[in-house]
Parts: sequence; structure tokens; C-alpha cells
Amino acid sequence: MEAGERQRLHFWGDTPEEEYYRLQGIESTKSFFNSPRGLSLFTRSWLPLTSPPRGVILMLHGYGNDISWTFQSSPIFLAQKGFASFALDLEGHGRSGGLKAFVPNVDLVIDDCLSYVSCIMKQNPQLNNLPVFLYGESMGGAICLLIHFRKPSFFAGAILIAPMCKISDKVKPRWPIPQILTFLARFFPTLPIVPTADLLDKSVKVPEKRVIGNMNPMRYRGKPRLGTVVELLKVTDYLSKRLSDVNLPFIVLHGSADVVTDPEVSVELYEQAMGMDKTLKIYEGMMHSLLFGETDENVEIVRRDILNWLNARCN
Repeated sequence: MEAGERQRLHFWGDTPEEEYYRLQGIESTKSFFNSPRGLSLFTRSWLPLTSPPRGVILMLHGYGNDISWTFQSSPIFLAQKGFASFALDLEGHGRSGGLKAFVPNVDLVIDDCLSYVSCIMKQNPQLNNLPVFLYGESMGGAICLLIHFRKPSFFAGAILIAPMCKISDKVKPRWPIPQILTFLARFFPTLPIVPTADLLDKSVKVPEKRVIGNMNPMRYRGKPRLGTVVELLKVTDYLSKRLSDVNLPFIVLHGSADVVTDPEVSVELYEQAMGMDKTLKIYEGMMHSLLFGETDENVEIVRRDILNWLNARCN
């Protein structure tokens, strides 16, 4: 890695944020939101600059990730296409409060997200008549479905990127490790000892983009914490049993070569969901990071599918 790369300020390079957003034709803000439980959550918005927004999107990142690095490429693109996009660093991630990469109770994370959406709509009355969509990557996709179960009639649809509806058997610890971890988590929930490979290498296909992803100063590089792993196992087990209860319009997008989350479970979601408005895209040979880690040509294919789906529901 060259010295210039080590000093990169943002995933796009060294251009200051405000200037970069202006060059992209969008407006962006960042602030902190205090959730009802007193947790400080870092938030960002990406808004169309030259025309009124056509829709609102709440965007949720995946485990170990945050909203200030490569994740931004998607909301920047969506804002350029007319969608007011909002995101927050989830508990224990990025600049938000909580122990790094510790998510002991996903129900509280759902409370945080719904409170944030309510705050967005109150502060921006011009958005109130627009359709509101969920967008989630990996763990964020699972949380989108849980938010839907909590508030089934509020959202106009969901964009699910390689959702963690079930942890892939290729990365899930083998028996009896899950049982041992569950027992130990009762006593040492914050202990970072769960044996897993670095998910960046398993997620990002293009070597140069793997280097950029690894530069993220907020990326969690430690082993998963016991309490987080047990909670995610619980959530995915719950979701895998409730796929037939999903009743909102959705598009689920997954790479066939994904070894972090299981594309077969996305197929199951599509087949079992009770709603009639559902779309499935399985991309041959693509990996987990569909919207950054693939070649630029592949990223454009996925973006186009997302945009076409949104356009069909906002015209």
C-alpha cells in the first residue's frame, strides 16, 4: 500500500466532503440523534439538490460496518436519482454509542431505527406524503424485516441486499461451538473470542477495493463478541421461521458466490413471503458486497435493478 493511500481521508479519496457532495450534485448532512433510551447515534442524510425528492429511504448497514466509508456510495447514487436517503450507525458501530461491535438486543436497535424515522418525518414535513422504503445490507437486511414485523403498514417496500436471514453454514461455527458460546455468553457477553475469518476478504471481490475497504478507520477488526453472535443466531433463527409472514413489497438481491449470508435463504424468502409484490435477483458469481466490492460493471447492474424497482413504485 502506498503512503498516499494510507492517508486517504474518504473512500473516494482526499476531496473534502462538502466539495465532493457538491460535485455529485447532492446535499449531505451529518449529526447525532439521541434515542429514547439515551443512546447517541451518528446519522447522515443524502438529499437531491436540484429537485424535490421522490421517495424516502432508511438505510441500514451490516455488521462491523458504518455509514461513513464505502457504504456511502449507495445513498449518494440514490440521492442523485431523486431519493432522500437517511442512515444511522447502529449501536456499537461507527460513531454511535455502545461498546464496539456489541449488539446485545436487536429489539432495542429496532426501537432506535423507528424513533429515528419518526424524527426525520417530523423535522421534514415535505417528506410526509412520500413513500418510505427500507434498505438493508446483510445484518441491516435482517433488521429491515424485523422493523416490518413491528410496523407492517408504514413502509412502502424494502430493498434487501444479501440479507442475513440465516447465517451461512459456510461461516457458522460448527456444533458444539454454538451451544458452548451460548452458555459462555451468559457470563461473558462482551468477550471478543468467537473464531471467524475476516469477512472483508470473503465479501469484496476486487483486490483494489479490498484495500480501500480495509482503510476504513471505523471498521471493526476484532473477533465477534459472544453476546453479539448469540443475538444474531437468535435473530436469524427467528427470521428463518417467519419468512412466510413477510407482507411488504420487496426486492432481494444476492450473489450466488456469497459465503457470508446464504443466497438459498433469499430464494426461500422470495418463495415463502405471503406478499404478491416481490422480486428476486441472484447474480451469478457475485460475492457478498454487491454495491461496492464487485467490479464497477457489476455494481452498475445491481444499482440499475434497484433503481428500476424504486422507479416502478414512485412514478
